[in-house]
Amino acid sequence: MTLTSLPDADHEPLRGGPTLRWGVLAPGRIAASFVGSLNKSTDQKVVAVASRSQERAQQFASEHGIDTAYGSYDQLLADDSVDIVYVAAPHNEHARLAHAAIAAGKHVLIEKPIATTVAEARGIADAAAHAGVLAMEAMWSRYLPQATIVAQLLADGVLGEPRFVEADFGFLARFDPASRLYNPELAGGALLDLGVYSAWFAHFVLGAPRSVHAVGSLAVTGVDQQSTVTLTYDSDALAVVSSSIIVETPVAARVSGTEALLQFPASFPGPSAFLLAVHGGETLEWRDTSGLNWNEGLCYQAVAAARYVSDGLKQSPLHGLSDSIAVLSVLEQARAQLGAL
Repeated sequence: MTLTSLPDADHEPLRGGPTLRWGVLAPGRIAASFVGSLNKSTDQKVVAVASRSQERAQQFASEHGIDTAYGSYDQLLADDSVDIVYVAAPHNEHARLAHAAIAAGKHVLIEKPIATTVAEARGIADAAAHAGVLAMEAMWSRYLPQATIVAQLLADGVLGEPRFVEADFGFLARFDPASRLYNPELAGGALLDLGVYSAWFAHFVLGAPRSVHAVGSLAVTGVDQQSTVTLTYDSDALAVVSSSIIVETPVAARVSGTEALLQFPASFPGPSAFLLAVHGGETLEWRDTSGLNWNEGLCYQAVAAARYVSDGLKQSPLHGLSDSIAVLSVLEQARAQLGAL
């Protein structure tokens, strides 16, 4: 196959499209990144934030130019000025807060993983369908310009048949048994926090696997601290996805196809770069030129959500709830095989 250029990115423009009034539940680190990204790069408006602490909510509101701060989640959910709720709480709270938002008639964007179990995720999907609201997992990587190009390359058969996918995500997290990453009561562990990206990338390319085989190790608190998961598929393709909170890894991803090799050398979940090497042909490079660094790319999923709500959609056409459930199924099986709490 002769390829002289890459497709254009196909994403919702960051400005000039539909807008929503956002409410944020749980003003932590990821919430700060999300709100900062919206404020910097979009026309979306964050109108309210809620915490279990009024003081914490007020501090966050002051830092990010948000008009209203609530000292309880229920107060925000009762606010008619809020169109959509962003759930930014620790993993163990995702399902509970998603159900509360849906019951209040709000559209909802839920941080990944959408829940801690497949049963919880299915419950969210059922509740959203019954309420007639948009429910969407915040798998922000899927909405980046680079993902839209890779999706087009896959759809056009440029890679041929994808046969082998690799993705890793690891960083060194200081051990603290009470922290979000190491505390099983907060649904800690590498798989739910970082492995979700690697498992998503394999799903993005190959779909749901036929089998899941995990090896790894546990921290003394019982959460998974490092693992490698091998996935098999009916197409005879293989995927190897890894995660770790005890070492740094390249955070790289690669798709080996029968016609071409595509690889992200580093930072594949965020705005970055990839190489496409066509067998016997050219090697083409794509590099993100938006100027957005890492979590600043969170804004793409927000403008996509605004478009979906404007168009009357109840799920994301790029990463629907069935996709969220399929990815979570991989993580759930892997955690069970490792004996993680």
